[in-house]
Amino acid sequence: MRIGILTLPLNQNYGGILQAYALQTVLERLGHEVRVVEWKRPYGLPFYKMPYVYGKRMVMNLLGHKIPVLYEQKCHREQSIIRQNTDKFIKKYIHLVEYDDFSDIKESEYDAVIVGSDQVWRPRYFGIKQIGNAYLKFAEGWNIKRIAYAASFGTDEWEYTAKQTSECGRLLRMFDAVSVREDSGVRLCRERFGVGARHVLDPTMLLDKNDYVKLFETVGTPNSKGNLLCYMLDETEEKRGVVRRIADEKGLTPFNVKSQSDSIASPIGERIQPPLEQWLRGFYDAEFVVTDSFHACVFSILFGKPFVAVGNADRGMSRFNSLFSMFGLEDRLVTNGHAYTECKDADRADIMAMLAEKKREAMNYLVGNLNTTDGKQ
Repeated sequence: MRIGILTLPLNQNYGGILQAYALQTVLERLGHEVRVVEWKRPYGLPFYKMPYVYGKRMVMNLLGHKIPVLYEQKCHREQSIIRQNTDKFIKKYIHLVEYDDFSDIKESEYDAVIVGSDQVWRPRYFGIKQIGNAYLKFAEGWNIKRIAYAASFGTDEWEYTAKQTSECGRLLRMFDAVSVREDSGVRLCRERFGVGARHVLDPTMLLDKNDYVKLFETVGTPNSKGNLLCYMLDETEEKRGVVRRIADEKGLTPFNVKSQSDSIASPIGERIQPPLEQWLRGFYDAEFVVTDSFHACVFSILFGKPFVAVGNADRGMSRFNSLFSMFGLEDRLVTNGHAYTECKDADRADIMAMLAEKKREAMNYLVGNLNTTDGKQ
């Protein structure tokens, strides 16, 4: 079967890339031909805005404010430098097909489209004006399989307008099967869309630890420069305090696998994201992990590493709560860095048994729904 995976655009986000890679790999191992579908978002200004915006920037420069007149083009060039390492991984491992517009995707190209995972159903991430296409609006009327696998709203707060709710609910009711990444997503699908959904694992957890180890061993990734992995998407002094406290208590050496800076004011060389393989190696080498990233929590579990997650409310807390309750790790989440206390030791055997059971359920969901007779054959 020819399957398209529709997810968020792949960029320098390690977790976003790996969830696409994992789902693609699982489907290929089932014997399918898989492509990751990506809409090329425009980086320039609409032509009708150019005179006003460029003119305003010229005036601002005359007044002493250093704002590039061609700001969008500058950002696009810089992004190609920042993501040079992650782009290499994407080019090597992801079967990516880019379209200028969703309307360019043809029914004849796919027998099934799987939506997910990551926060693909969050309007501010997928695109407020494009959110209908996250529910396959562009494929309305097509004779294909429509499946949502571990799609995420990212939050348990409803962020859709009444019009979006009506339209997306109508489109979702056309799906052959719906599953979500968070247990709160099951409730949101039922209450907001009138659609039943299953709670399943993030795609990255469908692969084994050794699948990821092979990725960094293949390219000879060097050892990490410490044993306390600190991976923070939004660094604050409070979070740095948690890292210092754990390092002192456990006698560990902190290290990071992230660009030196995310600030656009920093030199471009300091903003380059390290290779994805180095990020994976970090979990292998770590004795402990401190993070505010959902996928860093996932990989801590996969690699059997003790960890603490500092809550990241703006990016969405429901995914943390759902993941931790699934594996009995609720004490790993702290919403206030000053409230950190030593976590109890987790039973690795219990976690692996739960992971194996959830993996079986997820694979049965994928295989069962891809093998039913609806849609193209």
